[in-house]
Amino acid sequence: MDRWKGRVALVTGASVGIGAAIVRKLVQHGMKVVGCARGVEKIQALADELKDKDGTLLPIKCDLSNEEEILSMFKTIKQTWGGVDVCINNAGLALNAPLLSGATEQWKTMLDVNIMGLCICSREAFKSMRERKVDDGHIILISSMGAYRLVPNTPQLHFYAATKFAVRGILEGMRNECRALESNIRVSAVSPGVVETEFAYRLHEGQEEKAKAIYSKAPVLQGEDIADAVIYALSAPPHVQVHDILLRPTSQVS
Repeated sequence: MDRWKGRVALVTGASVGIGAAIVRKLVQHGMKVVGCARGVEKIQALADELKDKDGTLLPIKCDLSNEEEILSMFKTIKQTWGGVDVCINNAGLALNAPLLSGATEQWKTMLDVNIMGLCICSREAFKSMRERKVDDGHIILISSMGAYRLVPNTPQLHFYAATKFAVRGILEGMRNECRALESNIRVSAVSPGVVETEFAYRLHEGQEEKAKAIYSKAPVLQGEDIADAVIYALSAPPHVQVHDILLRPTSQVS
Protein backbone atom coordinates (compact mmCIF):
# COMPACT_ATOMS: atom_id res chain seq x y z
CA MET A 1 0.00 0.00 0.00
CA ASP A 2 3.02 2.32 0.15
CA ARG A 3 2.50 3.52 -3.41
CA TRP A 4 -0.98 4.79 -2.49
CA LYS A 5 0.22 7.00 0.35
CA GLY A 6 -0.80 10.63 -0.26
CA ARG A 7 -3.02 9.72 -3.19
CA VAL A 8 -6.76 10.35 -3.48
CA ALA A 9 -9.54 7.80 -3.03
CA LEU A 10 -13.29 8.29 -3.28
CA VAL A 11 -15.51 6.00 -1.18
CA THR A 12 -19.26 6.19 -1.75
CA GLY A 13 -21.72 5.23 0.99
CA ALA A 14 -19.02 6.08 3.50
CA SER A 15 -21.10 6.96 6.54
CA VAL A 16 -21.65 3.47 8.01
CA GLY A 17 -20.91 -0.23 7.62
CA ILE A 18 -18.61 -1.39 4.85
CA GLY A 19 -17.98 2.13 3.56
CA ALA A 20 -16.86 3.45 6.93
CA ALA A 21 -14.60 0.41 7.43
CA ILE A 22 -12.96 1.00 4.03
CA VAL A 23 -12.44 4.68 4.84
CA ARG A 24 -10.70 3.79 8.11
CA LYS A 25 -8.31 1.41 6.37
CA LEU A 26 -7.42 3.85 3.59
CA VAL A 27 -6.82 6.76 5.96
CA GLN A 28 -4.68 4.53 8.16
CA HIS A 29 -2.61 3.74 5.06
CA GLY A 30 -2.03 7.46 4.48
CA MET A 31 -4.47 8.15 1.66
CA LYS A 32 -6.46 11.32 1.10
CA VAL A 33 -9.99 9.98 1.23
CA VAL A 34 -13.22 11.60 0.08
CA GLY A 35 -16.17 9.98 1.85
CA CYS A 36 -19.61 10.72 0.47
CA ALA A 37 -23.16 9.92 1.53
CA ARG A 38 -26.56 11.60 1.60
CA GLY A 39 -25.86 12.62 5.20
CA VAL A 40 -22.36 13.68 6.22
CA GLU A 41 -22.73 13.93 10.00
CA LYS A 42 -21.42 10.40 10.59
CA ILE A 43 -18.60 10.91 8.09
CA GLN A 44 -17.60 14.10 9.88
CA ALA A 45 -17.54 12.19 13.17
CA LEU A 46 -15.35 9.59 11.44
CA ALA A 47 -13.04 12.36 10.22
CA ASP A 48 -12.68 13.59 13.80
CA GLU A 49 -11.93 10.04 14.94
CA LEU A 50 -9.20 9.66 12.30
CA LYS A 51 -7.61 13.11 12.56
CA ASP A 52 -4.39 11.73 14.10
CA LYS A 53 -3.88 9.06 11.42
CA ASP A 54 -1.48 9.33 8.48
CA GLY A 55 -4.17 10.17 5.93
CA THR A 56 -7.06 12.64 5.70
CA LEU A 57 -10.82 12.30 5.33
CA LEU A 58 -12.92 14.89 3.48
CA PRO A 59 -16.70 14.44 3.99
CA ILE A 60 -18.94 15.44 1.06
CA LYS A 61 -22.72 15.32 0.94
CA CYS A 62 -23.87 13.58 -2.24
CA ASP A 63 -27.03 11.79 -3.32
CA LEU A 64 -25.88 9.20 -5.85
CA SER A 65 -29.31 9.11 -7.47
CA ASN A 66 -28.70 12.72 -8.61
CA GLU A 67 -26.15 13.09 -11.41
CA GLU A 68 -25.73 16.82 -10.84
CA GLU A 69 -24.68 16.18 -7.24
CA ILE A 70 -22.16 13.56 -8.40
CA LEU A 71 -20.65 15.93 -10.97
CA SER A 72 -20.50 18.69 -8.36
CA MET A 73 -18.68 16.33 -6.00
CA PHE A 74 -16.06 15.50 -8.63
CA LYS A 75 -15.61 19.23 -9.28
CA THR A 76 -14.98 19.77 -5.56
CA ILE A 77 -12.47 16.91 -5.49
CA LYS A 78 -10.64 18.40 -8.48
CA GLN A 79 -10.50 21.83 -6.85
CA THR A 80 -9.37 20.41 -3.50
CA TRP A 81 -6.98 17.57 -4.36
CA GLY A 82 -6.64 17.57 -8.15
CA GLY A 83 -8.65 14.43 -8.90
CA VAL A 84 -9.31 10.80 -8.06
CA ASP A 85 -6.77 7.97 -8.20
CA VAL A 86 -8.96 5.27 -6.62
CA CYS A 87 -12.76 5.05 -6.81
CA ILE A 88 -14.54 2.61 -4.51
CA ASN A 89 -18.21 2.26 -5.41
CA ASN A 90 -19.59 0.99 -2.13
CA ALA A 91 -23.03 2.64 -1.97
CA GLY A 92 -25.93 0.29 -2.60
CA LEU A 93 -29.24 -0.74 -1.14
CA ALA A 94 -31.94 -3.41 -1.23
CA LEU A 95 -35.61 -2.60 -0.86
CA ASN A 96 -38.35 -5.16 -0.28
CA ALA A 97 -39.77 -5.05 -3.81
CA PRO A 98 -40.31 -8.52 -5.37
CA LEU A 99 -40.43 -8.85 -9.14
CA LEU A 100 -44.13 -9.76 -9.26
CA SER A 101 -45.44 -7.37 -6.62
CA GLY A 102 -42.83 -4.68 -6.02
CA ALA A 103 -43.35 -0.93 -6.31
CA THR A 104 -41.92 0.67 -9.45
CA GLU A 105 -40.43 3.57 -7.48
CA GLN A 106 -38.47 1.15 -5.29
CA TRP A 107 -37.10 -0.59 -8.37
CA LYS A 108 -36.06 2.80 -9.78
CA THR A 109 -34.34 3.72 -6.52
CA MET A 110 -32.26 0.54 -6.61
CA LEU A 111 -31.39 1.09 -10.28
CA ASP A 112 -30.38 4.72 -9.64
CA VAL A 113 -28.05 3.92 -6.74
CA ASN A 114 -26.81 0.39 -7.44
CA ILE A 115 -26.22 0.82 -11.18
CA MET A 116 -26.48 4.40 -12.45
CA GLY A 117 -24.66 6.02 -9.52
CA LEU A 118 -21.94 3.38 -9.71
CA CYS A 119 -21.50 3.89 -13.46
CA ILE A 120 -21.45 7.69 -13.27
CA CYS A 121 -18.87 7.68 -10.46
CA SER A 122 -16.72 5.16 -12.33
CA ARG A 123 -16.92 7.17 -15.54
CA GLU A 124 -16.00 10.43 -13.84
CA ALA A 125 -13.17 8.78 -11.90
CA PHE A 126 -11.78 7.29 -15.12
CA LYS A 127 -11.98 10.68 -16.85
CA SER A 128 -10.17 12.28 -13.90
CA MET A 129 -7.39 9.70 -14.12
CA ARG A 130 -6.97 10.05 -17.88
CA GLU A 131 -6.95 13.86 -17.77
CA ARG A 132 -4.05 13.75 -15.30
CA LYS A 133 -2.27 10.88 -17.09
CA VAL A 134 -2.77 8.59 -14.09
CA ASP A 135 -2.28 5.14 -15.60
CA ASP A 136 -2.18 3.06 -12.41
CA GLY A 137 -5.56 4.06 -10.96
CA HIS A 138 -8.06 1.57 -9.62
CA ILE A 139 -11.87 1.35 -9.71
CA ILE A 140 -13.42 -1.07 -7.23
CA LEU A 141 -17.07 -2.15 -7.21
CA ILE A 142 -18.56 -3.49 -3.99
CA SER A 143 -20.92 -6.09 -5.39
CA SER A 144 -22.54 -9.13 -3.75
CA MET A 145 -22.73 -12.91 -3.78
CA GLY A 146 -26.18 -12.06 -5.15
CA ALA A 147 -24.42 -11.37 -8.46
CA TYR A 148 -23.79 -15.12 -8.78
CA ARG A 149 -26.91 -16.87 -7.48
CA LEU A 150 -30.42 -16.37 -6.14
CA VAL A 151 -31.19 -17.55 -2.62
CA PRO A 152 -34.33 -19.74 -2.55
CA ASN A 153 -37.43 -18.29 -0.88
CA THR A 154 -36.15 -14.70 -0.82
CA PRO A 155 -38.33 -12.87 -3.39
CA GLN A 156 -37.60 -9.58 -1.59
CA LEU A 157 -34.01 -9.85 -2.86
CA HIS A 158 -34.67 -10.74 -6.50
CA PHE A 159 -34.58 -7.23 -7.95
CA TYR A 160 -31.59 -6.31 -5.80
CA ALA A 161 -29.80 -9.42 -7.08
CA ALA A 162 -30.63 -8.38 -10.65
CA THR A 163 -28.83 -5.08 -10.06
CA LYS A 164 -25.79 -7.01 -8.82
CA PHE A 165 -25.89 -9.31 -11.84
CA ALA A 166 -25.70 -6.06 -13.81
CA VAL A 167 -22.70 -4.93 -11.76
CA ARG A 168 -20.98 -8.20 -12.66
CA GLY A 169 -21.47 -7.37 -16.34
CA ILE A 170 -20.35 -3.78 -15.81
CA LEU A 171 -17.15 -5.03 -14.19
CA GLU A 172 -16.21 -7.10 -17.23
CA GLY A 173 -17.31 -4.33 -19.59
CA MET A 174 -15.10 -1.75 -17.87
CA ARG A 175 -12.16 -4.15 -17.90
CA ASN A 176 -12.59 -4.72 -21.62
CA GLU A 177 -12.85 -1.00 -22.33
CA CYS A 178 -9.66 -0.33 -20.35
CA ARG A 179 -7.86 -2.99 -22.40
CA ALA A 180 -9.18 -1.54 -25.67
CA LEU A 181 -7.80 1.86 -24.64
CA GLU A 182 -4.47 0.26 -23.67
CA SER A 183 -4.95 1.66 -20.18
CA ASN A 184 -3.35 0.10 -17.14
CA ILE A 185 -6.15 1.38 -14.90
CA ARG A 186 -7.56 -1.68 -13.16
CA VAL A 187 -11.14 -2.60 -12.31
CA SER A 188 -12.01 -5.03 -9.52
CA ALA A 189 -15.03 -6.16 -7.53
CA VAL A 190 -15.56 -7.49 -4.03
CA SER A 191 -18.67 -9.67 -3.68
CA PRO A 192 -19.56 -10.52 -0.06
CA GLY A 193 -22.20 -12.74 1.43
CA VAL A 194 -23.90 -11.74 4.69
CA VAL A 195 -22.21 -8.74 6.31
CA GLU A 196 -23.41 -7.15 9.54
CA THR A 197 -24.41 -3.65 8.43
CA GLU A 198 -27.62 -1.62 8.19
CA PHE A 199 -28.53 -3.59 5.05
CA ALA A 200 -31.01 -6.00 6.67
CA TYR A 201 -32.59 -3.25 8.78
CA ARG A 202 -33.31 -1.20 5.65
CA LEU A 203 -34.57 -4.26 3.78
CA HIS A 204 -36.89 -5.25 6.64
CA GLU A 205 -37.88 -1.76 7.69
CA GLY A 206 -40.18 -1.84 10.73
CA GLN A 207 -39.23 -5.46 11.49
CA GLU A 208 -36.13 -4.95 13.61
CA GLU A 209 -36.23 -8.41 15.22
CA LYS A 210 -36.36 -10.10 11.82
CA ALA A 211 -33.35 -8.08 10.67
CA LYS A 212 -31.47 -8.74 13.89
CA ALA A 213 -32.05 -12.48 13.53
CA ILE A 214 -30.21 -12.51 10.19
CA TYR A 215 -27.03 -11.42 11.92
CA SER A 216 -27.40 -13.45 15.11
CA LYS A 217 -27.92 -16.98 13.76
CA ALA A 218 -24.20 -17.55 13.23
CA PRO A 219 -21.02 -15.49 12.92
CA VAL A 220 -21.27 -13.25 9.84
CA LEU A 221 -18.81 -11.03 8.02
CA GLN A 222 -17.93 -7.61 9.40
CA GLY A 223 -17.20 -4.42 7.50
CA GLU A 224 -13.50 -4.83 8.30
CA ASP A 225 -13.45 -8.15 6.42
CA ILE A 226 -14.60 -6.42 3.24
CA ALA A 227 -12.17 -3.55 3.81
CA ASP A 228 -9.34 -6.10 4.04
CA ALA A 229 -10.40 -7.52 0.67
CA VAL A 230 -10.29 -4.02 -0.82
CA ILE A 231 -6.77 -3.53 0.56
CA TYR A 232 -5.74 -6.86 -0.99
CA ALA A 233 -6.98 -5.75 -4.43
CA LEU A 234 -5.25 -2.38 -4.13
CA SER A 235 -2.03 -3.99 -2.92
CA ALA A 236 -1.69 -6.37 -5.87
CA PRO A 237 1.30 -5.61 -8.13
CA PRO A 238 0.54 -3.73 -11.36
CA HIS A 239 0.59 -6.88 -13.53
CA VAL A 240 -2.09 -8.59 -11.39
CA GLN A 241 -5.77 -8.01 -12.16
CA VAL A 242 -7.83 -9.00 -9.11
CA HIS A 243 -11.12 -9.46 -10.94
CA ASP A 244 -13.67 -10.38 -8.26
CA ILE A 245 -13.25 -11.52 -4.68
CA LEU A 246 -16.11 -13.70 -3.45
CA LEU A 247 -16.29 -14.16 0.30
CA ARG A 248 -18.97 -15.44 2.64
CA PRO A 249 -19.23 -16.41 6.29
CA THR A 250 -17.92 -19.92 6.88
CA SER A 251 -21.35 -20.97 8.18
CA GLN A 252 -23.33 -19.47 5.28
CA VAL A 253 -25.11 -22.19 3.30
CA SER A 254 -25.91 -20.48 -0.02
